[in-house]
Amino acid sequence: MTEPTTLPTLPVLPTDAPAPHPRPLAVARAALHDAVRTHLTGRGGGVLLTGPAGIGRTTVLSRLAAELGAHGHRVLRCAPSPSERDSPYLGLIDLLATIGDDTLTALAAHERAVLEAALLRDPQPAGPEPPTGRDALVLRIAVRKVLTRLSDSAPLLLVIDDAQWLDRPTADLLAFLARRTAPTPAPVMLMALRTDATGPAGAPDLCPPPVRRVPVPPMTAHEVAELLEAHDQPTWPRPLLARLHQASGGNPRTALELSSALDERARTDGTGLPAATEPLPVPDSLRRPILDRIDALPPEARRTLVTAGAAARPTVELLRRAGRHRAAADIDTCVRHGILEAPDHGTIRFLDPLTPTVLRTETPYDLLADAHRALADASPDPVERAHHIARLTAGPDPAVAARLADAARAARRRGAPRTAARLGRMAAEHTPADQTHIDIDRRLTAAEDGLEAGDLDFARQLAHEVLGDADRPADRVRAWNVVIDSCGQAMAEISAVFDQAVHDAGQDPGLLAQLHYRMSWRAWMVGGSASRAHGHAVRAAVLAARTGDRRTELMALTQQAALELFLGLPQAAATLTAALAAPHDVHAMTHHNGPLYLKHRFHLARDELDEARAELRTLVYTLRQRGSADSLSQCLIGLAQVEIARGRCRPALSLARQALRIVEEAGLSEGPAWYALSLAETAGGNLDQALTAAETARRHSEDDDDRLFLPRALHAEGRIALLSGDHGRAAELLTRTARLETAQGQRDPATRRWHADLAEALARTGATHEAEAVLTRARHQAEHLGRPGVLATLDRAAATLSAARGELAQAARGYERSATRLRATGYPLEEAHTTVALARLHRHLSDEPASRAAYADALRLFTRTGARSWATAVRTERDHTQHPRPETAPWAQHLTPTERDVATRAARGATNREIATALTLSVKTVEAALTRTYRKLGAKSRVEITRIIVTGMVG
Repeated sequence: MTEPTTLPTLPVLPTDAPAPHPRPLAVARAALHDAVRTHLTGRGGGVLLTGPAGIGRTTVLSRLAAELGAHGHRVLRCAPSPSERDSPYLGLIDLLATIGDDTLTALAAHERAVLEAALLRDPQPAGPEPPTGRDALVLRIAVRKVLTRLSDSAPLLLVIDDAQWLDRPTADLLAFLARRTAPTPAPVMLMALRTDATGPAGAPDLCPPPVRRVPVPPMTAHEVAELLEAHDQPTWPRPLLARLHQASGGNPRTALELSSALDERARTDGTGLPAATEPLPVPDSLRRPILDRIDALPPEARRTLVTAGAAARPTVELLRRAGRHRAAADIDTCVRHGILEAPDHGTIRFLDPLTPTVLRTETPYDLLADAHRALADASPDPVERAHHIARLTAGPDPAVAARLADAARAARRRGAPRTAARLGRMAAEHTPADQTHIDIDRRLTAAEDGLEAGDLDFARQLAHEVLGDADRPADRVRAWNVVIDSCGQAMAEISAVFDQAVHDAGQDPGLLAQLHYRMSWRAWMVGGSASRAHGHAVRAAVLAARTGDRRTELMALTQQAALELFLGLPQAAATLTAALAAPHDVHAMTHHNGPLYLKHRFHLARDELDEARAELRTLVYTLRQRGSADSLSQCLIGLAQVEIARGRCRPALSLARQALRIVEEAGLSEGPAWYALSLAETAGGNLDQALTAAETARRHSEDDDDRLFLPRALHAEGRIALLSGDHGRAAELLTRTARLETAQGQRDPATRRWHADLAEALARTGATHEAEAVLTRARHQAEHLGRPGVLATLDRAAATLSAARGELAQAARGYERSATRLRATGYPLEEAHTTVALARLHRHLSDEPASRAAYADALRLFTRTGARSWATAVRTERDHTQHPRPETAPWAQHLTPTERDVATRAARGATNREIATALTLSVKTVEAALTRTYRKLGAKSRVEITRIIVTGMVG
């Protein structure tokens, strides 16, 4: 057999990201880290992190400084405090504290004397005042020379935390340096500034240009949960976590203090967790500053503030109607006292989200009741009126319960399921004990609203309450359906529920229809059998049609059509048409398992990318107005995948991050969202982060025993390995993908496009017969079903197989044919990767003009699609192999060619990752080469390697 021809693979993307870690950053903070790191390492200049006290500026700054320091930057840092603002040059002393006196020897005598005096290193006592006139200028020039010298040996990063407390002489000196960026390379600066404190008016002027101001965002609910876990706080129920997040405004310091106060009360008082209507305990450290501001208010302004705090959506006009006739003047007073923001079109917002809670606990009940009564009379909104009436009512009251139920229906109609769920629960609590069936119906309706809102714990709790009280089969099956639907991808955890639900349903065809629809999902996700799932879906559709259950009929027909597409059955399109023509149901039509969502998958299978995007964009718009968190996240995931296929990398990354943020905050199954993020990062982001996301998606799917999404996560991980050049790992992961998908019954390769990647990985590992078998089977299916996009990627894999067999001319024709087909079907990123493979092959054949032309085409495609990291990698690969290597020096005779290249670039100050990118190696290979180089040359550091290379002397 012909020996496989080894072709180079695209290098790992250039990045300064840390190695993947078990728990990735939540998406909002990850995006912030990416933006700052990219600016500092790409454009240089400075980044100014801003935000109020406790928002996490120091944490973000410290993490970034540690990352850049680990990747070759020399970090100089200072963190001034309020008591140090009047100490001249204390900031400069801290910045240069790690600089030895030997660094100052290159300075002129007068320069060194002035600098040492400012740094308090001069044995002669310095004067009480900072240098002025000529000496001040000499000091600035001396510091500039020191930074220039430091920048020669390694990239330099200046880090200043709490810049608002920086002493004025140091601030003036940094502003001077920022205007003169002559040091090459110039130092970059990372600065944190507290926005609610008085600091240097020209703080941005302290950073060298270009300066990017980056507000540190509040933490999401998911990030707050992880923060509390990391600080050994109790594991609070999700509804309580949501309240902690809301009360803290996403401020990590505030969230920790609230959680500690809650834990202390639970341990010392034994009162348990606070009820939904009970305020959270606020520690004195947080309450006292708020009370100080409130106590300084005039009595009338305080009464107005109490009324504003009792309102759900306070406005100046609402307060006037509630009897606060001087509302505008009182609000202005509160703004001046730092309690409220200036009204925006009449809308009132508290600067500190804890203020309404503190007001409620510190205000006498009679005054609070007066405020709620006035707001109930003044509010034109039935939902808000019902809220205030409930606050005034204790115990069962059928009139209040009915009014709350009406308000819940109004909230549901306007697309506010979370509000509807809360009002529905309150309606049930006010329902008299002799109205059991009404109470159960209200609790179940509230639970279903909770599902729509993504509040799964709330929904499950109500459903289990009902199961303890209900005796009617319809109520019990309805409750079981809530339990099943609230489990997300983790259906394996509730297998026993189905038997109990079927037992409760008896022979009722309408109830059985609902359960067969859900059993279809279980058979696919847990059982891994699309055929069995199809049987349940057909049965559900038939039973639902017989009993007139239009919603279940439509959902079951959609599930049936999806399974028929996956199984490659010819009736799939007709079944989808039947679902779209079924009697209209708003919930089913806008659900992520509904026919409108499924339409885009049929478009994708037929390579109709623009049509798929149009369908999903319309659905996403609708769901943003009124829809469940689950449906919105799934549609954003689908839209991200479509944008990747269309070659729109930046929108795809944004959509995937939005989806992940939604599922994190709602507590939904995260596997699909991490999968989408891995695809988006692979296409146009960072391969390290893509791998972390793919591994996270796999872990979630394995934990949930979700066989539906597990092969997708494995495919994403395998593709990353393939693109990174780890062909053995890629073949292993993709083979597992193939086994799972084939066992499920996949017959349409356009539904999950792993076939070409598997064939290429097998070919590159020398398993040519196995690769050919995969290609033959997939090509037969694609030709039978008419899938030109799949055939185009199979052409690329076949070309790789030809190259592995030594049939290079045939391989070149195959790559060209694949690129042409991909261009015709509209897959620019796939075309770009194919063109890179063609460029490498031409270079292997010593056809440099053809290779350079192919590299240029690939570079144009990657640039056009926004895949900047791939564009950088391709440009590096093209330029690296274009020039011959220099003659080896005497020191290099001890080293292998790879070790020589690694050592040379290390001596120039390149980081391990930069070396890996330039030489198309893995970072681990670079680290191993450096270790061997140290041993062979007798060096202990990069500095010694640099000396050896410069002087040519070993030892």
